[in-house]
Amino acid sequence: MSVNLKKISTESRNPNTMDIDVVSTLEIVTKLNNEDKTVPYAVEKALPQIAAVVDKIVESFEKGGRLIYMGAGTSGRIGIIDAVECPPTFGVPYDMVTCLMAGGDKAMTQAVEGAEDSKELAIQDLQRINANPNDIVVGIAASGRTPYVIGGMEYAKSLGLTTACITTSANTVLASVVDYPIEAITGPEPLTGSTRMKSGTAQKLICNMLSTASMIKIGKVYENLMVDVQTTNEKLYARARGIVSEVTGVDSDEAGKLIDKYGSIKGAILSHLAQITDVEEVKTALEESKGNLRKALQAKGH
Repeated sequence: MSVNLKKISTESRNPNTMDIDVVSTLEIVTKLNNEDKTVPYAVEKALPQIAAVVDKIVESFEKGGRLIYMGAGTSGRIGIIDAVECPPTFGVPYDMVTCLMAGGDKAMTQAVEGAEDSKELAIQDLQRINANPNDIVVGIAASGRTPYVIGGMEYAKSLGLTTACITTSANTVLASVVDYPIEAITGPEPLTGSTRMKSGTAQKLICNMLSTASMIKIGKVYENLMVDVQTTNEKLYARARGIVSEVTGVDSDEAGKLIDKYGSIKGAILSHLAQITDVEEVKTALEESKGNLRKALQAKGH
């Protein structure tokens, strides 16, 4: 397939950096920084699109479905970074947010030639994880033309999945294929075609928003605290004690005792604020609220 790269906005030349190879080191990094400053504004214009996708992700989560990213190269790696951070941050299963990458795990650290050009590989990857209509799949592609990602979206739609995308180029095939496009148009890169730069930064910001906002809406956050953070090491256990102390006002030692007794940050906070001492009652209250601490507290009149 012949591609005219000049028609892709992320592949065009940036007039602000034409002399980047002859200026001083400070001028180089200043030029790069000036280009980076434009990225949040591009993302800002896409906020209504991002919010729409968040609501669809929440719908999938509430049906027991997954958020599935799909990407190749830099885009795939950004999806993986977001996915792998969700379990320790929000206490969710490792497959609740996942990423399929052209070329598989090997492609995380080295290029797998030809993988991104294969629609068939995308279909096989979705079949391998048993993609189903409860899931939502989000394709990530700077150019909006990556065959692996487009093939994945087309196949997902044929199965009845909700489809969305993150692209940083205008008027793309990918955006036309999916149900909910997110288009943050970042323009020419400081190094022509190097979409690991502004485009990659925009994708990371958007993935942060998608996963974080979705987790907030399903009750994984109380106020602005990560009340489902997993206490898998001493730093995280200290953070957990700090969260309980912050909400309840008890000291760190007492917070630790409450976490140990009730088995979680949420249990510790609920027991203290609602003045419940029975472990089973705390557990039941959280189960009835589907793990939403605020709803559990409201049910207990707090």
